[in-house]
Amino acid sequence: MAFLRFEHVSKTFPNSNHAAVNDCSFEVDAGEFLVLLGPSGCGKTTLLRMVNRLIEPTTGAIFLNDQDIRALDVTMLRRRIGYVIQQVGLFPHLTVAQNISVVPELLGWDKSRIAARTDELLTLVDLRPEYYRTRYPAHLSGGQQQRVGLARALAADPELLLMDEPFGAIDAITRASLQDEMLRLRARINKTILFVTHDVDEALRLADKIVVMYAGQIAQYDTPYAILAAPANRIVRSLVGADDMMRQLSLVQVTDAMSALPADFTLNGAPTIGARDDLKSALSRLLQTGASLLVVQDEGEPVGLVGFDQIRRTGLGKS
Repeated sequence: MAFLRFEHVSKTFPNSNHAAVNDCSFEVDAGEFLVLLGPSGCGKTTLLRMVNRLIEPTTGAIFLNDQDIRALDVTMLRRRIGYVIQQVGLFPHLTVAQNISVVPELLGWDKSRIAARTDELLTLVDLRPEYYRTRYPAHLSGGQQQRVGLARALAADPELLLMDEPFGAIDAITRASLQDEMLRLRARINKTILFVTHDVDEALRLADKIVVMYAGQIAQYDTPYAILAAPANRIVRSLVGADDMMRQLSLVQVTDAMSALPADFTLNGAPTIGARDDLKSALSRLLQTGASLLVVQDEGEPVGLVGFDQIRRTGLGKS
């Protein structure tokens, strides 16, 4: 049973002659990070906002844990769902701790539980509680505000996290840092996440699965690598840059391409690369060193070799 299921969902706004979302059906498994990707106006935010009923579908149905969300009390539904938006939406007159505690207070948590949860979440998003809990949003950078917004969305331990272009208004360096943070958090919070973006590289970096949207419809639904390797049509190919070899390399870990160590192998000062790095990073390092790279685990144990021949043998860029 899918954790979240969309069945023929459509939305046509009043006084419009076309559907903003048109007959969308797909499923999201528990713990999956799904990205809704597409250009502005394609319907991705409308589709996301139907999950917490900020927008109601014209036709079709959305199921959460096999329950039609229209049968649920809307306030209770929203308390089960964390929501992070591009503008952050922190209350300017409340401290960081007070912003994070809004939903737990509505749920009737006692003060000691709220305080412990606030400090736990600030630590989780890499903000020191003793320094940040009493600060106000105006005293924070854009990246820090977004981290507080994420902590607030997680405060009541929701089943589902909706993220609508959360890093879209942040400079490129901070955005990359927050993406790193998101990847780190994923392993720790184990949440089902729907994430809206128009940034292809962000989608490819974060997603388990991607729904590519165009003109209100689903153009393709698959893993990042499958979409790059076999785009469904020319629209998807153009949108995701499927002919970009470097983009494809960024999706393959070196361990998937490396060859085994030869029996007579000796370290001999060989250049190294981490086992969790991708082939794009490997290629960059190969161009610097000119020599095959020794693939090493976190603890430094050598597990294989990767060079130009191994990268060529992956078959990327031939779709």
